[in-house]
Amino acid sequence: MSYERYETPESVPPPAWKVRLGLYWKLVRGDRPIGWLLLLWPTWWGLWIAARGVPPLWTLFVFSAGVWLTRSAGCVINDYADRWLDPHVERTKHRPLATGEVRGREALMVFAVLMLAAFALVLSLNRLTVLMSVIGVILAASYPYLKRYTYLPQVYLGMAFGWGIPMAFAAVRGEVPAVAWLLYAANILWATAYDTWYAMVDREDDLKMGAKSTAILFGELDLIAQGVLYALFLAALALAGQRAGLGVWYYGGLGLAGVLVIYEFAIARGRDRAACFKAFLHNHWVGLTVFAGLALDYALGGGAAAA
Repeated sequence: MSYERYETPESVPPPAWKVRLGLYWKLVRGDRPIGWLLLLWPTWWGLWIAARGVPPLWTLFVFSAGVWLTRSAGCVINDYADRWLDPHVERTKHRPLATGEVRGREALMVFAVLMLAAFALVLSLNRLTVLMSVIGVILAASYPYLKRYTYLPQVYLGMAFGWGIPMAFAAVRGEVPAVAWLLYAANILWATAYDTWYAMVDREDDLKMGAKSTAILFGELDLIAQGVLYALFLAALALAGQRAGLGVWYYGGLGLAGVLVIYEFAIARGRDRAACFKAFLHNHWVGLTVFAGLALDYALGGGAAAA
């Protein structure tokens, strides 16, 4: 009995459109959700305090989807602005714009589509929120260029990442009270701190290329500066909680968040690149813990009478 011999075909390359979508997914950091989460938690802090509990579901959807869209757009415009720098930085040299796999014009088109989608969602909310979203676009689009001119791009990142907080109050209450700005200030401090961990990873490469960051500005005092930033961040959140009438669950969450911050210093005290990056990633748990305490406080009645 004879058998017909079959040879295993060589792996067939994926179609061009699939390769392109994969590059765009990598461009928007779809495979790295940490940035989206660091943007989501403070937005949810604002929504929950503004609504004194669970916000309206449509508003929650708009802001949650908007967080993903604007963060993705921010990654694109950041890589577009840094296409002169990224090929020379170990951590970023394989990004699609740095390798030339995606062209600058393509990146700008992706950025425009993402921002238009986010703006379309915001149009379903009130006029004040729509007007404030324009400021959000300006913040997101201008942030990447600051590292050429100032040592404080991390502060500006906090301003951009936290803009969802006053917008959340505008959407839920139709106004932006003092507690919203206090919460916004807390987020600026937090983002400056966690993005400084991130900048410490790239410090040597940035110095060679002439880029600027808080990690370079702080120099040997970086850990002390980080301690001050995190302490002010937690103090600002405590004041915001007091202003919002929050109780024991919220402050318990802040206490646990403080323990998590101490852990970051424990692992990054030697300033090793991998350890600093791990400390940066760990901030997701800080944001989640603050939100968990906040949500529990409202769910169990502690924040029901917030002003």
